[in-house]
Amino acid sequence: MAAESVPVIEIRDLHKSYGTLEVLKGVDLIAPRGHVVSLIGSSGSGKSTLLRCCNLLEDSQQGEILFEGEPVIWRGTGLHRHPADRQQVVRIRTNLAMVFQQFNLWAHMTVLQNVMEAPLTVLKQNREEVEARARTLLDKVGIGDKADVYPAQMSGGQQQRAAIARALCMEPRALLFDEPTSALDPELEQEVVRVIRALAEEGRTMLLVTHDMRLAADLSDHVVFLHEGRIAEEGPPEALFGNPRTERLRGFLSATVA
Repeated sequence: MAAESVPVIEIRDLHKSYGTLEVLKGVDLIAPRGHVVSLIGSSGSGKSTLLRCCNLLEDSQQGEILFEGEPVIWRGTGLHRHPADRQQVVRIRTNLAMVFQQFNLWAHMTVLQNVMEAPLTVLKQNREEVEARARTLLDKVGIGDKADVYPAQMSGGQQQRAAIARALCMEPRALLFDEPTSALDPELEQEVVRVIRALAEEGRTMLLVTHDMRLAADLSDHVVFLHEGRIAEEGPPEALFGNPRTERLRGFLSATVA
């Protein structure tokens, strides 16, 4: 199989539990190179958990996770299963950069320092090259003038754009967004949406957990509707939003519009 046709992320029959609570109940997911895949569903459906399992922030109990065709190596079984190769975990995480709902910027660092930190400490890259790339990315997301301020001095929308620049500075193979706009008021939300839209237009691979159905409909190549830890329906956005097949999805969409 040609490298370009191998999915960046592939999930096969993934199960995830917290003790006796089963959150994911056999999920299959593919994120092809250059595609935007959106995960939608009610709170508690497993969307964010699935995203965190993708880049190994959470351990799953069963199933396969493949990054560019390379399967994660596991040790143990069930609730005792965890990745066996620490170097593999670091490599996958650096290539699947995550943008969180609550920004997760370091308060004691300037915006520029936040964006530069991981390439310097994790990837051991040249400081001058990293700084040049970081400043370019801050300009790209529209906050180049905020390089030397601290997160507390910025709006939520500016902080989230700084978090996106931080993710991009790792030069990842894919971006994972976990509800990137849900902590923002509508005006600030649009600042972030514009940046995400521009990234999608560049052909970046993205896995996007979102409550914003318009964003999912406009940007996605593929939409996955999760319900109680299972994929209840999936397909192109025009099919899911224009002609939902299941009563569960119809009910969910009518509730989000109401």
